This record gives sequence, C-alpha cells and structure tokens, in this order.
Amino acid sequence: MSRKNDGKNGRNGKNREDAPRDGAGEVTSGATAKGRANPPRRKQNVFVEYAKAIGTALVIALILRQFLFQAFRIPTGSMLETLQIGDFLFVNKFLYGAKTPDRIRIGKLTLIDDLPVLKLPAIRPPRQGDIIVFEYPRDRNLDYIKRCVAVAGDTVEVRDGVLYVNGEIYESNFGDRDGDHSCIPDWNGGANCPEPHTKRDQAAYLRNPRNHKWPWDGMTRPYVVPEGHIFMMGDNRYNSLDSRYWGALDVNLIKGKAMFLYWSWDKDRHLPRLSRIGDIIR
Repeated sequence: MSRKNDGKNGRNGKNREDAPRDGAGEVTSGATAKGRANPPRRKQNVFVEYAKAIGTALVIALILRQFLFQAFRIPTGSMLETLQIGDFLFVNKFLYGAKTPDRIRIGKLTLIDDLPVLKLPAIRPPRQGDIIVFEYPRDRNLDYIKRCVAVAGDTVEVRDGVLYVNGEIYESNFGDRDGDHSCIPDWNGGANCPEPHTKRDQAAYLRNPRNHKWPWDGMTRPYVVPEGHIFMMGDNRYNSLDSRYWGALDVNLIKGKAMFLYWSWDKDRHLPRLSRIGDIIR
C-alpha cells in the first residue's frame, strides 16, 4: 500500500514537477507580459505607417501641382463674362513646359530665392486666345489670370476702346483661333457677337479716359510685343489691370493655361452655379 501510495505520490509528484517544467503558466504569463509591452510598439508602427502614407500622398500631390495641374479661384471680375467671380478652375501646367520652382516661400514670405530651374519641354508655346494664369510682374506672390491677345512680334493698339492686333479687330469669338474676331459687342451685353467676347462696360469706359486708346500719349504707336513676352488683357476690358498698365508679360512668369471649371460659387445668392461646373474654358 505504501509503495502504491508512493507510486501514486510519485506520479503526483512527477506531475507537480512537470508542471513548472511544462512552463505553460509562466510562458503564457511571459507572453502576456510581452503582449502588454507590445501595444505601444504596434501603435508606433501604425503611426509610422500613417506618416509614410501621408508623406507619400503629399509628395505625389506636390509633384502633380508643380508639373501637371493646379487649382485656382477667381476673386475679381476682370475676366467677366467669360469667368465669374467665385469660379474654381484647373490649370494645365505642362502644356507650356512645366518647371521646378525658382524659389521657396511660405505664403508671401520668400525663404530661398534664385534656385536653379529645370524646365521640361513644352507641348506648344502660348498663343493668342489662351487664358493664362501667371505671376503678377509687380508682385510675384500674386497670381493673375488674363487672356493672351498678342504674342512676340505682334502689334497692339486700342482705338476708341476697340482692340486691334496686327491691324485687325480682336473683340469676339475668342474660342475659334482662326475665326473672325471683328464683331464688336454692343453696350447691352454683346449678344450680337459670338462668345466668348469682351464685356463692354459703358460707365467704366466713360469714367476712365485710359480705356479710350492705347498706347497712351508719349508711347510708341503701335506697340510691338517684345521677344520672350506676350500681351495680356482681361475680357472685361474697361475694368482690368493688365499689360496696358504693367507691360508685356515675361513668359517665365507663366504658370499654365486655364482648362475647365470644377466648381463655381455665387456669393451673392449663396448658391453653387451648377450649370458652370465642368465647363471648358475658352
């Protein structure tokens, strides 16, 4: 009996000895301890993955913005009726040859200037009729949008408020590059001419004598657009600060060609202009 008990006890003892050696409790406990230590690492790994994803998205967005497309908003009426205040549009950056930035700035603060510039080949140069976004020559922190009415070598003259390029009227039908642009819009909205056309604001015309003719007194007439430049004017001719005031635009200040509207907001009615969304800009 004693031996049986001893054997039983031995077996029980062996079981008791094997239990710690089995290590199930301690290993599980140790894994739990490590498991409790792991969550911060997992959180850290998740944070790193999110940071990488966001960083990659930002880099891709910056590349697209610099070399392909960039969004802009129309804040003023200098391009009425073609572009409305509150229009949001995309600009094609690669058509004229995208380039790396020549400066680094935050807002209106320039941190680094005169960086070496790498310019990609252009598909074509700017031409008459293109609506172009560019850096304002007198303050490069501002972006302007106007229509190119003349390129290098063209003559430009305004007589009685009517624009002449190379001796021919250029007032309407801007969407047809090789079409007839000689129709002069009337003072009642220009329904007599094919769109897009200039907006003729009679009150602004009468208010500002500078709208009557150009070049102004003391300037060479007619004006010849210099090499490496284009002449920019707003479609709302009598309410536009354009090349008549600050000269022909250096093509190096061009950002891109306006493509289409992706949104339009009427701030007076506090409603979107749904009918304009998706419109191709001509």
